[in-house]
Amino acid sequence: MSSPTSHTADLVVFGGTGDLSMRKLLPALFHSDLEGRLAPETRIVAMSRGGLTDADFRGKVDAEVRAAVPDDGVAWQRFLGRLHHVSVDVGGEDKSGWSTVVRMLAGHEDRDRVFYLASPPMTFGPFCRELQEAGLVTPRSRVVLEKPLGRDLVSAQRINDEVGEIFDERQIFRIDHYLGKETVQNLLVLRFANAFLEPIWNSLWIDHVQITAAETVGTPGRRGYYDHAGALRDMVQNHLLQLLTLVAMEPPARNDRESIRDEKVKVLQSLRPIVGSEVDRFTVRGQYTGEGDMPSYLDEPASTPTTEASRRVETFTAIRAEVKNWRWAGVPFYLRTGKRMPYRRSEIVIQFKDVPHSIFPGGTPNRLVLRLQPEEGIELHIMAKEPGAGETMLKPVPLSLSFGKTFTARVPEAYERLLTDVLAGNPTLFMRRDEVEAAWRWIDPILAAWESSAELPEPYPAGTTGPAGAHELLGRSGRAWHEEEA
Repeated sequence: MSSPTSHTADLVVFGGTGDLSMRKLLPALFHSDLEGRLAPETRIVAMSRGGLTDADFRGKVDAEVRAAVPDDGVAWQRFLGRLHHVSVDVGGEDKSGWSTVVRMLAGHEDRDRVFYLASPPMTFGPFCRELQEAGLVTPRSRVVLEKPLGRDLVSAQRINDEVGEIFDERQIFRIDHYLGKETVQNLLVLRFANAFLEPIWNSLWIDHVQITAAETVGTPGRRGYYDHAGALRDMVQNHLLQLLTLVAMEPPARNDRESIRDEKVKVLQSLRPIVGSEVDRFTVRGQYTGEGDMPSYLDEPASTPTTEASRRVETFTAIRAEVKNWRWAGVPFYLRTGKRMPYRRSEIVIQFKDVPHSIFPGGTPNRLVLRLQPEEGIELHIMAKEPGAGETMLKPVPLSLSFGKTFTARVPEAYERLLTDVLAGNPTLFMRRDEVEAAWRWIDPILAAWESSAELPEPYPAGTTGPAGAHELLGRSGRAWHEEEA
């Protein structure tokens, strides 16, 4: 077994003391360190307005992160030794923090520099400008942008322009953590490394596709953000559309950084626009109400008061999309995401058509289920005969691949794979500018129709599978959402 490749870099995290850094980035970096993917010289520098010393920051990480990762003592102390903190007021009058960063990075201009912006999108442009003014951008620098990239096409283009003034496109890594999940990467292997699926991966054999991202949590403490984002911006524009592109893309000529992204962009450009009155027919938006001990969205604990935006924002959305090309014409893609659902589940369901002529009663169409969470794996549901004498009785049974049970190696978190790719300079699993903007072009007419409508989101009780309109969206064509016992 070959040893892992390590990359020497200075990794600077803006927003390095925030929730994303503590829950995802630092644990992922520790696992990378534990498995030998960080070179001994690699440093991790957190930037924030917190006024912390290095010792303060290491103490915070020790208190908040250590319990969530395996710890043999030696590895953890080595990781803590990589950590530094610098107080910087981006956009403020005091620029003294930047001189500290300059001194810290001086003498290592030949080393890769990764600037990870774990911060709101309106900070991306100012941060990059101040980086340049401080003389910290080198030919070996990269910048990682967290989602959401803007609120619409215009704001996304503005952010891309601002960042693009400082960094070349090859240096910009727009991250979507769903693309780092093992199941998502296995989708490409499943399609393009196995001969039996590709001939039936089209409208002749597939009836429809469902892509679901369901969460049991609500938005406690996050309503200020969610009032201005909503499920469509927060989940559909990035996560769900990214999954759709991987399902629908044509086979790339090569497994390289641009061939895959080229094919994904073509899918987004082939999406049939949903405009005008079609928005009411092909989209559903909902907001959860209180049920039992679960509060409504409007009653969630929040640091901001309830506003008209709070009443109009969607915590659930379902969309019927179509890819207008030869492979997929006539195949609906149903996208669904929601808060306060009865289960936490992210999955892709490929529903095949029924057999042309059934000689057995009671059969149901085959389906392929790719589970992203909570337990990553793949299931192919086929029809089998139940054991017993007498009449043939059919039963759908799964051929199951559980990554956790099949492979002895630990299944890494999505951010581990993506951070490794950033350090290696591999942008394959990151979004290109034209990809982000193509997604917004499709989303914008839906947003515009919702914002101009007098209708409020359809209510649904917390802990249920969403508003009635979501079930009617499929029911009108005799279909139903793929549900399992919670």
